[in-house]
Amino acid sequence: MLETELKLPCGAALPNRLAKAAMTEGLADSHNRPTKRHATLYHRWAANGLGLQLSGNIQIDRMALERAGNIVLDGTQDADALNALHGMTNAARQGGGHFWAQISHAGRQCPKAINPNPPAPSAVKLALPGGNFGMPRALTEPEIHDLIARFAHAAEVCRAHGFTGVQIHAAHGYLISQFLSPKSNIRTDAWGGSLENRARFLLETIRAVRRAVGDDFPVGIKLNSADFQKGGFAFEDCLKVVEWLNAEKVDLLELSGGSYEQPSMMGLDGILEPTLDSDKRESTKAREAYFTRYTAAVAKIATMPLMVTGGFRTRAGMEAALAEGSAHVIGIGRPLCGAPDSAGPLLKGTADALPVFEKQLVMGRGWLGQNSPFSLVKLINGFGAMGWYYEQIYRLADGLPPDLKLGVFKAFRTYQATEAKAAKALVR
Repeated sequence: MLETELKLPCGAALPNRLAKAAMTEGLADSHNRPTKRHATLYHRWAANGLGLQLSGNIQIDRMALERAGNIVLDGTQDADALNALHGMTNAARQGGGHFWAQISHAGRQCPKAINPNPPAPSAVKLALPGGNFGMPRALTEPEIHDLIARFAHAAEVCRAHGFTGVQIHAAHGYLISQFLSPKSNIRTDAWGGSLENRARFLLETIRAVRRAVGDDFPVGIKLNSADFQKGGFAFEDCLKVVEWLNAEKVDLLELSGGSYEQPSMMGLDGILEPTLDSDKRESTKAREAYFTRYTAAVAKIATMPLMVTGGFRTRAGMEAALAEGSAHVIGIGRPLCGAPDSAGPLLKGTADALPVFEKQLVMGRGWLGQNSPFSLVKLINGFGAMGWYYEQIYRLADGLPPDLKLGVFKAFRTYQATEAKAAKALVR
């Protein structure tokens, strides 16, 4: 079933059901332009024959980045930047699959080293230790309309320079997700309060993007099934938003979950507070992937195809999700960092499973001290593992093989130093 074509509502077709999920690359230069490293990286992954590759966060506002190395499409790009973008898309499409741009805005999840007061729905600060994120400022209504136009402009540029679709990032605690959550959106105007008002930014963005790219160009959405936080975006909210999305021209809906405060998308729960989903862990064990329980319920009401990412490692698990209708596309990410050629054999049926690296990536309490709070240990473990995968992406982008002997603590420190250097070098 993995090798089966999927026809999208807009008329385009994915050649198979296996996708490289979006993973932030951090490879842009100090002007936030694509580089040759992007082309090298995506050409490597394209050799797997994936039906779809999604780019990492491509930002619409250089003053609210997810990290310093993001590509930015905000209308200031010169010819060199656009040529580099074309080189990236050409390389990514060499395997015959689609390459979609994930367009995004970080909102309050913009590091303080980039912007100490990033724009967000409301002035609600991230509840994370470490002081890496500043106090956001609430967007004005004219600024909200400007951001919607920026999403549309970025999508238009993506179509013109070789992407075969776009995915609007409305998950993981970034700006659109912040609008959806009553925990981070405490506005009292037409953009806050009721779920209908909180979803307005997402719906208006979809409509603006669709007008910009036309009806024959794939437009996807990445949406949280839930934030898994008390007072946040709940699964019941998700189901209602999906009903509204049915009335829009959406070609693929990717279900995920969590945010920086509750990073369920990385398989990490309860870092700052207990996860609200008491049976999520057992469900994950039984069904292999993190979010298939939610997509099974969404599939009963959604009229567009569904993609699910997070935790899939076996062909049997993937095909079970496809067969039961809880997913139409299977997304994989981290295995392609440590084993960049592993998806091809899985897709062809000559391999039964993807490699697992997670067990190598636990630092424990020792180096933090025995009295360190467990939540802090989990937080550092999570970001340490993230740094390990980033380091593998850098190696692939440089034409090197992964370094599976890299220690997670060393990766964490190197990642921090790299991010600080890149933020300092940014041309704002």
